[in-house]
Amino acid sequence: MKHLRYALMAVLVAFTLQGIAQEGVTWKEMHKVKRKETIFGIAKDYGLTVDELIRANPEMNTPGYELKKGDFIFIPFSAAELAQRGKTPAQKGANAPLQTSQTVSVEQLAKASGIQNDVDIRNRAIRVGVMLPLHDVDGDGRRMVEYYRGMLLACDSLKKNGVSVDVHAWNVNIDADIRQTLLDPAAAKCDIIFGPLYTKQMKPLSEFVRTYGIKLVIPFSISGNDVQENPYIYQVYQTPADINDATIKQFLERFPAHHTVFVDCNDSTSQKGIFTMNLRRIMDARGISYNVTNLNSSDEAFSKAFSRTEPNIVILNTGRSPELNSTLRRLDRLTNQVPGIGISLFGYTDWLMYTKVYQEYFHKYDTYIPSTFYRDPLSDKTLSIEGQYQRWFKADMMYALPRFGLTGFDQAYFFLSGLHERGKSFNATKAESNHKPIQTMFNFKRAAKGGGMQNRQLTFVHYAPNHSIVLINF
Repeated sequence: MKHLRYALMAVLVAFTLQGIAQEGVTWKEMHKVKRKETIFGIAKDYGLTVDELIRANPEMNTPGYELKKGDFIFIPFSAAELAQRGKTPAQKGANAPLQTSQTVSVEQLAKASGIQNDVDIRNRAIRVGVMLPLHDVDGDGRRMVEYYRGMLLACDSLKKNGVSVDVHAWNVNIDADIRQTLLDPAAAKCDIIFGPLYTKQMKPLSEFVRTYGIKLVIPFSISGNDVQENPYIYQVYQTPADINDATIKQFLERFPAHHTVFVDCNDSTSQKGIFTMNLRRIMDARGISYNVTNLNSSDEAFSKAFSRTEPNIVILNTGRSPELNSTLRRLDRLTNQVPGIGISLFGYTDWLMYTKVYQEYFHKYDTYIPSTFYRDPLSDKTLSIEGQYQRWFKADMMYALPRFGLTGFDQAYFFLSGLHERGKSFNATKAESNHKPIQTMFNFKRAAKGGGMQNRQLTFVHYAPNHSIVLINF
């Protein structure tokens, strides 16, 4: 691709972090194990005790552990070196490492490591890092390759609008020690990093971006509360619990004049009961009436659950297609028996997978589907990006919702255009971006005081009776 630089980069294993001191980074370089070397011998060569070496490489405590030729191990600072690093810069000279105890700004850290960030990011190439499993070994790798390809399409679109981007990508698979990746000098020079995919890689990466003042976008699900504590983190993924809470709040605000009918679908495998039971609990506490019926009940009993004077909104306790299909047949019989009865459906994100089969029914029953994304398969933008993906990579995007390629495109375009327009001050709030997403919407809010930003976007995809599709964003 013309003017776009990117590469899948190998891990640099001999980079020394001299001059950069921070709590949590106590190793200074990597050592490649040679034939017949021992833990004792390596420790002695580097002026370490065996305990110091093992603390930096806790896997050595694993029963049966053996050093193997070609392994890479971390070499920590010795106790003597750490003591020396605790002295003031004046005592150690101008080129000595920074103290671990003093307050060090991001600018000082960058200067100490030779990183030149003096040029406003709005007037230079944005340095992007991608730290994800980029391989063809399993589903994780293939999905992340598609996501990464979508990012490259976004970079190409931005280039056409005058935005310069420099991309470095590392294959950080499930077994990788991400600390090795972070030893690459290119990692510390990034303005923004996308990753990781695996929770166990989160802690060292979180500490790394905090040290260097790098924005970190976590694209997918990660356990832990790093976003609550680290102001450089932007967490896109929302937990099912967060989405359920937001959906209940918006449901109650949007449909106060509706009579709610819950349909028990007898699906013992469903997880949707968490949503329906929480909604019913809140409605009980607020004195809001509703009815419950069963998918297998008689037509008479099913009909009695519905109001004749208020519009009804129907909620199933499963997202599966067979139960949805049965419910639609019941509603057809009901509307034939009671002409003019008002009925709307309130569904689940899963239903977006069924639109080829049920879209006419969705419009007929005025359906609302809560989601954090929506892909319009007929929009010019969707067709253009998916067509470009096919031409570039000689493959179609996976049949999945959301599409991973479109997810990568939206996330990259949103953050990189924001950085280009607003510089380092870009916080990814809705008011700061004019990006019109192809699939994924963003509404970042501060997770906690002193913490990072968390996506709180929720959308009701409304299939209106006039055959329009309206996105109601919250």
